[in-house]
Amino acid sequence: MFWDIYTVIAVLAILSQGVFLWQSRRNYIYALKKAARQHADCRQRVLLTVPCKGIDNAFEANIRSIFALDYADFIVHFVVEDTSDAAYEVLCRLKDELSAASRAGDVSVLVAGTGAGCSQKIHNLLYSCANAPSDIDIFAFADSDAHLKCGWLKHLVYPLRKERYGASTGYRWFVPEKNNLASLAMSAINAKIAQMPGNTNFNQLWGGSMAVRAETFRKINLESIWKRAISDDLSLSYAIKKAGMKIIFAPGCMVASYEKTTWAGLFEFARRQFVITRVTIPRTWWFGMFCIAYSLFGVWATSAVAIYAAVLNRDTLGLYAFVPVMFITGQIYRAVIRQKMIKQLLPEDAAKMKPAAIADIAGTFIWSWVMFVFILSSGFGHTITWRGVRYKLLGPTETIVMSNKDR
Repeated sequence: MFWDIYTVIAVLAILSQGVFLWQSRRNYIYALKKAARQHADCRQRVLLTVPCKGIDNAFEANIRSIFALDYADFIVHFVVEDTSDAAYEVLCRLKDELSAASRAGDVSVLVAGTGAGCSQKIHNLLYSCANAPSDIDIFAFADSDAHLKCGWLKHLVYPLRKERYGASTGYRWFVPEKNNLASLAMSAINAKIAQMPGNTNFNQLWGGSMAVRAETFRKINLESIWKRAISDDLSLSYAIKKAGMKIIFAPGCMVASYEKTTWAGLFEFARRQFVITRVTIPRTWWFGMFCIAYSLFGVWATSAVAIYAAVLNRDTLGLYAFVPVMFITGQIYRAVIRQKMIKQLLPEDAAKMKPAAIADIAGTFIWSWVMFVFILSSGFGHTITWRGVRYKLLGPTETIVMSNKDR
């Protein structure tokens, strides 16, 4: 009885891996094709908001990349909570130094004050949008730990000329500043997620590289949604899809994030991301849990069954052995093509990323276990700490600001 059932499972598992390989290849081709396109200046007037808190790794280089953006009609709002923030003085200095040579029509450093009822990041974003000129067509957002390419804004804005797209997004790629094991693990785990966006209906926004039409912002009443939310991108993703619009992934908006971390820092970061996902869009969290559990089962459990079948000298041993081979080959193949992809999307960082690429490919099965532990740990509790602020997440649009050690 067991073998009859498992034979069906084995066939379905092989077919599913074929689908995953096809989708991975499809995403790879889509990313390289779209990123290679050159876009002329778009006509939309853009407000680019960059929330800042403290000094990130490569902070000054990241801010300089914003001033170097090649776009005809945009303004920039850097937003901090308070003038005592270490980022404020640096932002003011760079504004004075770089504004004259920038294509940005205007650059401002805004002080938003302390948020209540939502994350400080969202409070900063809302403050910026509330102080936007009336003729703004597009609200674009970038994180201060993202290094933008000069054509980033063109790639982000261009797809929004089509009304069926409610928002556009890029994604981050962690480039380790230090090649310790925790930093390599962060890059590898993030790479697994960064490979997923493509020409699909399952794309989610990433707040460090996203844009939405001002008209859509008002249509979905995003201000009221954000006022009590913890996540800017996931809550916006939910609202866009609920309104019947699509999210388009713009591979030309993949950004490098230069990071170094410890195991404690990696655990805090990963758990926070997955807790936010579980509370904001639980179906996505469950899907992620299923996918990682399925990949682990596919490698280890099916290998054990194949060995057991060999001991029993089963006639269908070839079929059973082919299942773990498909899972193993598939995971290694996906690791290889995502590293080939990012090498072409971020060629200037290729040399820095080489150790991380080797770690991703060679340790892909280990990182799956680490990722499983992180997702599993996020299944419990509703409190997170984010840039020194402690939050309690009661629901997708219900957040309690508990404390801030920096205030």
